[in-house]
Amino acid sequence: MKLTSCFLFALFAGVLVASPVGAGKFNKKINIGDAAPSWEKLEGTDGKKYSFTDWKDKDVLVVVFTCNSCIVAEVYEDRLIAFANECNQPKSRVGFVAINVNTGKADALPAMKERATKKKFGFTYLYDPSQKTALAYGAVFTPECFVLTKDRKVMYMGAFDDKPGEPKVKYVEEAVKAALAGKPAAPAETPAAAGCRIKFDKKDDE
Repeated sequence: MKLTSCFLFALFAGVLVASPVGAGKFNKKINIGDAAPSWEKLEGTDGKKYSFTDWKDKDVLVVVFTCNSCIVAEVYEDRLIAFANECNQPKSRVGFVAINVNTGKADALPAMKERATKKKFGFTYLYDPSQKTALAYGAVFTPECFVLTKDRKVMYMGAFDDKPGEPKVKYVEEAVKAALAGKPAAPAETPAAAGCRIKFDKKDDE
């Protein structure tokens, strides 16, 4: 079944996941079943400010940590745009948001706005120079993805798909389908894509 079909017909499905304690296999901060960290009033490339609760009406929320300056993140841009377009279909119950926490000039908000305009991003692209969101989620690489359930528990985290080349397994897409069908993701966690490490400020990276 096509992803869009799942979005349209599984409107109110939830997903039950276990709630183990501690970090995941690859993520050193959070685990599958943990409550997803929230954020308040991060500025987007559209000039508006967004909080975690702005997607409260969505049954599934996909959060992707990415940036401008990573070559692997750049490779994934078109895939994220296409996926976000699916999320933006009428009656879709899936939300999508990208967050950039790198603080260098190439990743600052003016550069983000330029990239979003040039590439015609069809998704909300937020800037968090405090880097607190990535630290809270345990995100280390770009891109790194999290799929959240209706009650905003983490049901999948890791790579967008299995490789920067032509993918064979679309992890995030399959996790969203599972969430909409009321099933757990399989796999529920993968290593993040072999992208660039997030450039944490030294004081936050200690």
